[in-house]
Amino acid sequence: MVTLDGIINFNKSVGITSAKALYKVRSITQQRKSGHAGTLDPGASGVLVLCLGKATKLVESMMNLPKVYRATARLDVTSESHDSDRPVTRVDVVRVPPVDIVRTACASFEGVIEQVPPQISAIKVGGQPAYKRTRPGKPVRLEPRPVHVYWLHVHAFDWPSIDFEVCCGRGTYVRSLIRDLGEKLGTGGCLTSLERRRVGPFVLDEAWTVEALQEASGPDEYVIEIDRARGLLDSCADDIPLPPSGA
Repeated sequence: MVTLDGIINFNKSVGITSAKALYKVRSITQQRKSGHAGTLDPGASGVLVLCLGKATKLVESMMNLPKVYRATARLDVTSESHDSDRPVTRVDVVRVPPVDIVRTACASFEGVIEQVPPQISAIKVGGQPAYKRTRPGKPVRLEPRPVHVYWLHVHAFDWPSIDFEVCCGRGTYVRSLIRDLGEKLGTGGCLTSLERRRVGPFVLDEAWTVEALQEASGPDEYVIEIDRARGLLDSCADDIPLPPSGA
């Protein structure tokens, strides 16, 4: 078996974990030494960078790349996870915020901010993921941590739904952004869809699905060899993706 040393720009589908997505690709590549750079929740889709063989040493630097997400959310409900994968609870909203107030509130999150991760998350508390320690009525205390939101662009706002795009750095939770936006507006906040459109130089339009990998002629078609991958990372080390036009 030929050892593969390189990167696959993979398009994870909704409904599977990042680990299961990696196992699916392993069954195609037969490359056991592999890992992914930056987990996507089961309910999220989009770019999942997979590192094979010696390229697994690049995972840490991949984690530091800026990421772009397209998301939708509802501001009239909330949930335990601030995601629609859990039962939602309706929030009594005294006043529906106008679009200009919503845009101003979103812009206030740009820059380096202190963000508390969601209770239902893989953040370690006492050696265990927070989601394993959280009990009804007994939230786990999670400390705020600095994260970088490079820009946040509202594509559309039609109460109670908001459609936006965000470019952010390592450790940023879009679910927490939605939670905090709701608190700022005096509304609810629950993520309804999330698509990762970019990780550094790796974009969704060029990502491979499981089906495409199965139909490919071989790994030369979809594996970005390690030297080229390093070159891509070096060339974009300080580059921040531009916001959509009109932002």
